[in-house]
Amino acid sequence: MRSNNPVLNRLDEAGRVEARVLGSRDVEPMTVDDVVVRTVGLLLVTGVAAAVPWAVIPDAVWLGAALAGSALASIALVLVISLRGITNPVPIVGYAILQGLLLGVASRTFEQVYPGIVVQAVAGTFGVFLGMAVLYRARVIRATPRLARLVIGTLLGIAVLSVLNLVSYLITGRPGLAGYSVSGEVGWVPYAISVVAIIAGAFSFILDFDLVERSVRDGRARRYAWLSAFGLLTGLVFLYWQLLRLLSYLRR
Repeated sequence: MRSNNPVLNRLDEAGRVEARVLGSRDVEPMTVDDVVVRTVGLLLVTGVAAAVPWAVIPDAVWLGAALAGSALASIALVLVISLRGITNPVPIVGYAILQGLLLGVASRTFEQVYPGIVVQAVAGTFGVFLGMAVLYRARVIRATPRLARLVIGTLLGIAVLSVLNLVSYLITGRPGLAGYSVSGEVGWVPYAISVVAIIAGAFSFILDFDLVERSVRDGRARRYAWLSAFGLLTGLVFLYWQLLRLLSYLRR
């Protein structure tokens, strides 16, 4: 079973390679507690980093500059860490800091237009995450090949549409399938895309939980707990953005 999350897919591939290389050598295995502790730590770092621009960046043109800069840096780190399967905590914590700065700037902008929206988006994100964790733990929802194909196909479709839509927006100036402004009316298509993305993002956690569980069972090295935590953080961030966007649509 492969996860839809490219970071956790990399964990699966890297773990198999390492298992072949190490053979019978003694390697301290990762545990679920290792993943939980590192995930919580990364979330705390992200939250603290988000609080800084929220408190100190004034209402000025610096908002756009900070948003663009942190977004580009975050994307670069995601690609490097994911493609190279980096388990060093330094770049992973660096990603959490940059992503926190991005979330802080963007969330503050949305909060100024729609008071209370950030609390709603954060509560919704962790509510969905914990709800899917409970369903997975109770084996109400299982990570099956059919679920994996459905989730991966949906998210890939959303990704392709998003890229094409962004290119179209840059060329024509029309928002098309998504709304890029904080305010302004939107049609039914952005609503539908956001809802589908949220549902797919929620079910992707089932695949991620399964992959982490199997990695623990197979005795992956403990250092891969950092990569697991990083993958879960990227999933939470994706879900937060989708909920924030949908809530802004509903309040326009």
